[in-house]
Amino acid sequence: MKILVLGGSRFLGRTFVEEALRRNHEVTIFNRGIQNPGIKDVEVLTGNRFGNLKALQNRHWDVVLDTSGFIPYTVQNTTNLLKDRVKHYTFISSISVYQDWVPENLDESYSVLEMSLEEANKLSMDSDEPVYEYYGHFKALCEQIAEKNLPGRVLNVRAGQLIGPNDYTDRVPYWINRIAKGGKVMVPGSPHRRVQVIDNKDLSNWILDMEEQDSTGTFNATGPDYSLTMKEFIDACIKVTDSNAEVVWADEKFLLDQKVAPWTEMPLWVPENYPLSPETKEPWKGAFSINVDKAIQSGLSFRKLEESIADIYEWEKTRHLTEYEWKSGIRAEKEKELLTILDKK
Repeated sequence: MKILVLGGSRFLGRTFVEEALRRNHEVTIFNRGIQNPGIKDVEVLTGNRFGNLKALQNRHWDVVLDTSGFIPYTVQNTTNLLKDRVKHYTFISSISVYQDWVPENLDESYSVLEMSLEEANKLSMDSDEPVYEYYGHFKALCEQIAEKNLPGRVLNVRAGQLIGPNDYTDRVPYWINRIAKGGKVMVPGSPHRRVQVIDNKDLSNWILDMEEQDSTGTFNATGPDYSLTMKEFIDACIKVTDSNAEVVWADEKFLLDQKVAPWTEMPLWVPENYPLSPETKEPWKGAFSINVDKAIQSGLSFRKLEESIADIYEWEKTRHLTEYEWKSGIRAEKEKELLTILDKK
């Protein structure tokens, strides 16, 4: 296939390109050219989805993978340009499109966030607006735009927490790095609390399978295909890193009383028993029990968690970040203070 990747130089896009090349597909990437050094064996088109799409004009591809679509008007412009030049369009969306994660085992029929294109345009064109507050709203609207402009030709992938090398979010790398350092490690919530993650390689190969079969529709895409607990995830990190880490489980009330931020300071944690905010009246118990039966039935499969963690660990060893360069995870001094309090309880 002739494949166009909108993005292609970071995280999922980079992994997808590698897997597509292994299958001998012809790959073109389109991006701003900022992070392309080291990319080989692909055609590189440079432009900007906020206005400069000239490099895409008068070209045809079999398949598009849109990894960078977030601002609705950019997806509108891109799909308008490509709708008569491509056969199939894969849009990488997010489980953040759902109105909440209150119920467990929610599937693709659950209600999504709503916003008009006019409101989204106003928010995203105002540089003073914190647009990532509307991430879920924007992604849901982007799904609708893609389907409207390419009816019946869109594979809409509502991805969960992606993991793998080149993870610029630092959420899973934080845990691997922290466990590798050893000593007492504060871990949030119950050891039996479920978590869900999906390896970029698994997701990329499933997407390629779906594109090769010209499959369309909306799919939740996270994993694994069993109930993974936080303890099992941490134990896998300990095993892969050969760490002497001593896990200290901190209950949710303690963490919230100490103003520890879910997800940012404690990655992979959304409180099970307490609302995230006063506006959220119920706890989001379903955050890590998203139903992925539809994707599994269509062929989504998963590598062993230890293999994924080992890949990330080897990549992480090459980075040598200072503590203040990490985008996720609690600071060492604050963790130490809280561990001291826990020791006295």
